[in-house]
Amino acid sequence: MTDTNQDVIDAIHSTFDRVIADGLKPTSMFGASDEQIDSWAAEQGITATPVAVREVLRLIGFTPGLWHAGSAFGVQVVGAKSKRGAIASLSQIENTMVDPAGMLVLVDHQAYWYCMIDGADLSLPNPPVWALSEQEYARVGWPTTTSWFDSTAPNIQAQRERLEFRREQGRSIDPEWSQYFDID
Repeated sequence: MTDTNQDVIDAIHSTFDRVIADGLKPTSMFGASDEQIDSWAAEQGITATPVAVREVLRLIGFTPGLWHAGSAFGVQVVGAKSKRGAIASLSQIENTMVDPAGMLVLVDHQAYWYCMIDGADLSLPNPPVWALSEQEYARVGWPTTTSWFDSTAPNIQAQRERLEFRREQGRSIDPEWSQYFDID
C-alpha cells in the first residue's frame, strides 16, 4: 500500500508532536515558508520538493532548534555550496545513486557527511534519504523521509539526563542547548 500525501504529512506531524510532548519547546524552532523552501530548492537546482521534505521544512526549516544540532540544516544554511560538496564527495566513491547531479541535500555535517535525496526520487512524496560519508560510502540510510525525520528527532530525555549529570558534576551554569527543552 502506498502512502498518500496526507499520510506522509501526518507521519511528520506525529514525530514532531511526540518530541514536543517529550518537552522540546515549540518556540525553539521555526518553520520555513513555502517561498523560502522553493528558493532553497532552486538554489540547489531543484524545481520540485517532495511532500515529506516540504513538511519537515515547514515545521523546522528556518530554525531547527535541537534537530540536527551541530550540523547545517534548513533553508538558511544548506544550499548550492553544500550540494557542490556532496557531489564532489560522491564523485570520489562508488555509489548506486541514479541522479547525483539532481540530488537534494538536506543536511551538511562539516562538509564531510551529508543526508540527501537522489534526484531520481524527487517526484516521490516520501523518498529514501541517502547518507554520504566522504571517501567511505553513499547508501540509502533511511527507507523514507519520514523514517529519517523520526530517527533524527532529538531525544529530550537523554538531554535532560545529560543536563542533570552536568549539574551533579558541579557545573553551575546550564549550557545554551538546555534552553530548547523543558527542564523539569
